[in-house]
Amino acid sequence: MKSGARTRLAEDATGVSHGRAMEQVVASIVGQLEEDIVLGFIHLRERLVEDALIERFAAKRYAVREALAQLTRLGLVERLPNRGAIVRALTPAQVDEIYFVRDVLENAAAREVLRRVSPKQIEAIRKIQGRHDKATEGGDPRAAFRANINFHRAFFAICDNRELVETIELFAQKAHGVRSFIITQQEYLERARAEHWGIIEALEKGDEPRLLTICREHIQHAPRLYIASYRRRFPDPQRPSEPASKR
Repeated sequence: MKSGARTRLAEDATGVSHGRAMEQVVASIVGQLEEDIVLGFIHLRERLVEDALIERFAAKRYAVREALAQLTRLGLVERLPNRGAIVRALTPAQVDEIYFVRDVLENAAAREVLRRVSPKQIEAIRKIQGRHDKATEGGDPRAAFRANINFHRAFFAICDNRELVETIELFAQKAHGVRSFIITQQEYLERARAEHWGIIEALEKGDEPRLLTICREHIQHAPRLYIASYRRRFPDPQRPSEPASKR
């Protein structure tokens, strides 16, 4: 091989390596900001200032901008004229639409999971839930958040439909801001923990009605609290007030 060809190959390899490294940096920034949003460390409608993020992550401006672009595509961030990027605050109507889709998708997947699940797969989910138990008992919402994602990822993967699983995960990500209102509360962590074990028990018994009921209830607590809080913070002047006796 001529020296010129070897040089070009080396340059190409270097470019590929650099590109992968940049992808890893962007993915790390996206993951950390995603966690900060769902855990409420970054508040709804809070500005995400590029210079501050560059300093925090010791990253190049390109990487930060690409991370913000990905978060925008996920529906967690929006860009406003003259304000830049802010954490997106979903309206009650948007929350209702997202959770309607989540309910349809997740119940369809749960039926298929019950049809396909094996004892070995149930045991694997049990082990994942053990990590969620540990995080809940330790009052560690960040570890609980990660374990929760792993639990549902393993559960829905059993349906063996990649497109369905990816869509479920996309809509779960869209709802991160909704869950930020309660996910750090110990009561919520304990509730999620109990519902996870209820899902496992329903799988072991082959109890479809019980499984579907738990899956539906599992995702409904957060949107109810979010919508109530949103309406208190951002009242709609055209929406009639509820009587004091009903509040």
